[in-house]
Amino acid sequence: MPAPEHIEHLVRLLPADPGVYQYYDDKGDLLYVGKAKNLKNRVSSYFNKNQYENGKTMVLVRKIADIKYIVVETELDALLLENSLIKKYKPRYNIMLKDDKTYSSIVIKKEDFPRVFPTRQVIRDGSEYFGPYPSGRTMHAVLDLIKKLYPLRTCNLALTPTNIKSGKFKVCLEYHLGNCKGPCEGKQSMEDYDRGVEAIRKILKGNYADLVRDLKQLMQEFSSRYEFELAQEVKEKMEVLEGFQAKSTIVHPSIHDVDIFSISSDPQAGYVNFMKVSNGVIVQSYTTEIKKRMDESDAELLEFAIIDIREKFQSQSKTIFLPFELELDWPGVELHAPQRGDKRKLVELSERNSTHYMLDAQKQAEMVDPERHVNRVLETMQKDLHLKELPRHIECFDNSNIQGTNPVSACVVFRNAKPSKADYRIFHPKTVEGPNDFDTMKEVVFRRYRRMLDEGETLPQLIIIDGGKGQLSAAIESLVKLDLYGKIGIIGIAKRLEEIYFPGDSLPIYLDKRSESLKLIQRLRDEAHRFGITKHRDRRSKDAIRSELTDIKGVGMHTTQALIHHFKTVQAVKEASLEELQKAVNNKMALVIFKHFNANLEE
Repeated sequence: MPAPEHIEHLVRLLPADPGVYQYYDDKGDLLYVGKAKNLKNRVSSYFNKNQYENGKTMVLVRKIADIKYIVVETELDALLLENSLIKKYKPRYNIMLKDDKTYSSIVIKKEDFPRVFPTRQVIRDGSEYFGPYPSGRTMHAVLDLIKKLYPLRTCNLALTPTNIKSGKFKVCLEYHLGNCKGPCEGKQSMEDYDRGVEAIRKILKGNYADLVRDLKQLMQEFSSRYEFELAQEVKEKMEVLEGFQAKSTIVHPSIHDVDIFSISSDPQAGYVNFMKVSNGVIVQSYTTEIKKRMDESDAELLEFAIIDIREKFQSQSKTIFLPFELELDWPGVELHAPQRGDKRKLVELSERNSTHYMLDAQKQAEMVDPERHVNRVLETMQKDLHLKELPRHIECFDNSNIQGTNPVSACVVFRNAKPSKADYRIFHPKTVEGPNDFDTMKEVVFRRYRRMLDEGETLPQLIIIDGGKGQLSAAIESLVKLDLYGKIGIIGIAKRLEEIYFPGDSLPIYLDKRSESLKLIQRLRDEAHRFGITKHRDRRSKDAIRSELTDIKGVGMHTTQALIHHFKTVQAVKEASLEELQKAVNNKMALVIFKHFNANLEE
């Protein structure tokens, strides 16, 4: 679909500079905001026919009536501006941040005898804010630690030196409980109080090592002056702090002031985890979901999330660890994708967090919105198996026989990722002698789709063959004969290592064991195997009954079925008395059967 003439003219006028482009529809509504290292090249790519492999892009391009742009100095500036515009205008076709909550921070209030408390509101009055904390439990654990170590006031009295000196205030219950040292009555000096606030500041920055060192020094000073009670108090504080640090420290102490980001994604969303490390301690961890709108890559989602999350958490770290390299020139900030050691372990920990968050979100979606879950699974399978269409109709074939006896082939059908049992079929090979899986597969695939073509039925988007290269090749021969090869996706799955074989490829691929695509393929394979084995056993059982009862002269299938219906097993028929047999069949037939199984008895 060629672009309209006025759009082509706008594209030709675009500069080859970094910047942000904006697409508008014919009503003047903003459709999409994007950033580019080269505006001309990036915008031109939308009108390249190759883009129309993505249906959402095609819909967007058809609606574009106007293009505007903003030139900036660097690609980073473009990313920052793009992030700001998306959050401000929320264009329909842009990614959407699901989580827009305001999280609590811990504030050291700018005042005489500063209070320390949690807040969701940031007031620019010179107070210091630490956080925000996405986990309330983590924030309260830090506050509890501070309360144990450094009792501070919780009242909002104006504790100016003048007010205190004039005796305006009296100590409250918190003083008598030992939670405050009574600065309101001058029982605690401002210098002593400020030493506690400085220590709290170090805790909130994750600077535990320096604080422990200071406490050790203070303890030694008290001991050297024989002030053992004070030394014991400091020692107890140090033990509390070291205990808290031991629970928090999972990183090498040399790693400090670092941001770690990772991403896990499915066809509908990306899940980005952020962790902040300070002095060998993980002080923050946060994961958010970003809705995809235009099949954005993991790199695009991660770039957007880094800008948004660092702004949300007011991070100024100069080092960022990532799971893969990003082509982003960020002056003063080092982007690094570690390959080994403690740094790599940190990234892997972040990846585990993002993956668990994604799996939890998928389980929630499955319960709340089953249709969305099904679409995501099918979209994942389409991507993993490089299918032309969404595989809403899938069929799987499996052969069952024991040493060539009673062979059956099962065909199970899944629609929208669920079994459609009314469409299941069993085939009894007609042209194959002996245990020949390849020829059997060739025959049943041909028969299945020859009939579907003849009857005008809708063909599946995917065929799964239970077996390796041989069975897959046999099935492909039948599709070629029917002129269906290339029109229907087809794969083989080998049981031993869950190898996936594609037509024309001698080497298999291995899907992630946690992949929803692999799990659905396994469900189809296992269901085909179960269905085939069940029918195979039924046939063997019927053949055994047929050989035991129909070998009796005069006994046909009708009589056999009546006997089995009444006695359930052949053994029970053999052991039945004449009177019991007469209850199931007529007297003449009962006598024939009784004599057959009791020929050695005297009449």
